[in-house]
Amino acid sequence: MKLLAALFGRRARLRWLHLIIGGALLMPYFLVGTVLVGMAGGGEPVFSSVPAQLIAFGLALPMAAVTGFFALVRPLSVAAARALCGVPPALLADGPARTRQARVRTAGWYTLHLALGGIISGATLALPPFAVAVLALPFSAGLRETWLLDGPAALREPWALALAPFAGLAMLMALALAAAVAGEVLARRAPMLLGPTPEDRLAAAERRAADLAVRNRLARELHDSVGHALSAVTLQAGAARRVLDRDPEFVREALTAIEETTRRTVGELDSVLGLLRQDTEPDEEGASYGPGLDALGGLLAQCGVPVAYEREGDPEDPGVVDPVVAREAYRIVQEGLSNALRHGGGDAASPVRLLIAVRERELEIVMENPLGGRPAVARPGGGRGLRGIAERAVLLGGRTEAGPYDGGWRLTARLPLAMPGTGATGTADRAEGRR
Repeated sequence: MKLLAALFGRRARLRWLHLIIGGALLMPYFLVGTVLVGMAGGGEPVFSSVPAQLIAFGLALPMAAVTGFFALVRPLSVAAARALCGVPPALLADGPARTRQARVRTAGWYTLHLALGGIISGATLALPPFAVAVLALPFSAGLRETWLLDGPAALREPWALALAPFAGLAMLMALALAAAVAGEVLARRAPMLLGPTPEDRLAAAERRAADLAVRNRLARELHDSVGHALSAVTLQAGAARRVLDRDPEFVREALTAIEETTRRTVGELDSVLGLLRQDTEPDEEGASYGPGLDALGGLLAQCGVPVAYEREGDPEDPGVVDPVVAREAYRIVQEGLSNALRHGGGDAASPVRLLIAVRERELEIVMENPLGGRPAVARPGGGRGLRGIAERAVLLGGRTEAGPYDGGWRLTARLPLAMPGTGATGTADRAEGRR
């Protein structure tokens, strides 16, 4: 039963079909080979000569090998091998063959596939009718008169006719065995010839790293907008509960802040989830998700702590500060305000001081806040504290510093005006580019 399954089971049938496809693909090259052989032989018929057909077959294989160097041959061959040869998908490469090594391997596979496919296809067309005729010899006088009349006398003996059905079955079994062996050869060679090259593995690793970076970035945006909003709402509700009986005005302000926090966060959540549903990377400008410095006014107005804001240059101009940098700067300010909200005094006499300055080649953010005092009403904030701020700056090629300063707390972040690798060199260069 195992032998029959190996010869005629579903996998064997699919591999046989794969070989037949290879034989069909070989036919154009074989016909060109027969033309060449016919021209060299002075017009002698090729299909009546076995040696001429073998020569045409030999000429067809180099032509097939040349075709295998085309980049798109590999994805087509991989698709067929996965579907029909039973090769695990992880063992085969994805995408066109881009490197020389990949193309050489693909050409080798394509030639092997067409060579074995041509042999099995030819045998499949010719052998079964002959085997069936041999099997039917004892039962058909017409076949015996046609086939054996001029043949050797031994074939007309009773014992020869009795063995004819077994000979016919043996021919069919031999064909099935040859197809199974050829299919197994292709299946075993597929990972070596169609598998990923070192360059393919490196490219796949880079794609996975890029995809992971995008997903981590989106996750960070979700954490910064939604995670802090939830903690801020908790702080607001707790503060309102503690003064519910003695400070109704503060409670009203806290409820208003909760409403604004949730409304604003829902908008950011919809933006980020929209990107996840599209499964696409944010555009190069970074404006497809998250606010930038142009939205800083709304943040400062609703942050829940008094802020003395100073700026040098025009940090809100996208021609001066790269939109990606502006978006990360917004998040850094948002997180700094969140820290000031948790730990600062929050009174008008000692407001948070915020300076955003456009230097020659970098954007400087300085935030100073007092420590201690009455907790203020929390508004939308950032994410993972100083670690998140440092991570954002490092990813842009910048740096941060944070620590006690003159009885309070100072946070400093310095970011490049442009994303690394864009070729921008600063405000002057950008201004020159706009002229």
